[in-house]
Amino acid sequence: MKKVNTFILLLNCLMQLPLSSGAQDKEEISALDKKVQAFLDSKKGTWNDWNVPEYDGQQLYDIIIKNDYKKALEIGTSTGHSTIWIAWALSKTGGKVITIEIDEDRYKEAKANFKAAGLSDYIDTRLADAHQLVKELAGPFDFVFSDADKDWYINYFKDTYPKLIVGGCFTAHNISEGYWSRIRNSGTYKYYKYVKSLDDMETTLDSNGNGLSISYKKAKE
Repeated sequence: MKKVNTFILLLNCLMQLPLSSGAQDKEEISALDKKVQAFLDSKKGTWNDWNVPEYDGQQLYDIIIKNDYKKALEIGTSTGHSTIWIAWALSKTGGKVITIEIDEDRYKEAKANFKAAGLSDYIDTRLADAHQLVKELAGPFDFVFSDADKDWYINYFKDTYPKLIVGGCFTAHNISEGYWSRIRNSGTYKYYKYVKSLDDMETTLDSNGNGLSISYKKAKE
């Protein structure tokens, strides 16, 4: 009987212990998911001022999750719609994103949005000129999203390429192959032609949203 009583006593003690950190983490992630989703739902149809559409945000999220990326860079925050999708994914992989915005009003609004969405801990928001700051950032990065001034896309790529790990992904927004892209968005057209020409970058184009080029860095042969 003593052995049975000891076993029951031990079982009771174990049942009173707090949840393991893993279980707690799952509860926290679930709570964060609900908070982010509620925030995005509340903002539907209001993301103007150079933000990406929901479809493109979801693609950025999916790329990060699929590849377990952790060290992200976003060039062009606007008021933070794309950043929220990126940071939401990084909250699951254990990563963080540096995002750069040159306009102070958009920068402040983005920071308020990040706080409201519960994602501030996963975002390093910089008020700066990306032309200069991208050169200065040490890296390494495994994911980059470029959505700032279109005529500088090739420069942004060249400045981040040495810091992008093999297997990493460089994405760029507002890309298309059509006639109007050559006339109205010559910077993005030239960038797409340039990145497609690189042997160690495997590039595809997702045209279902506002045009997202997706380039994976390969090891040089």
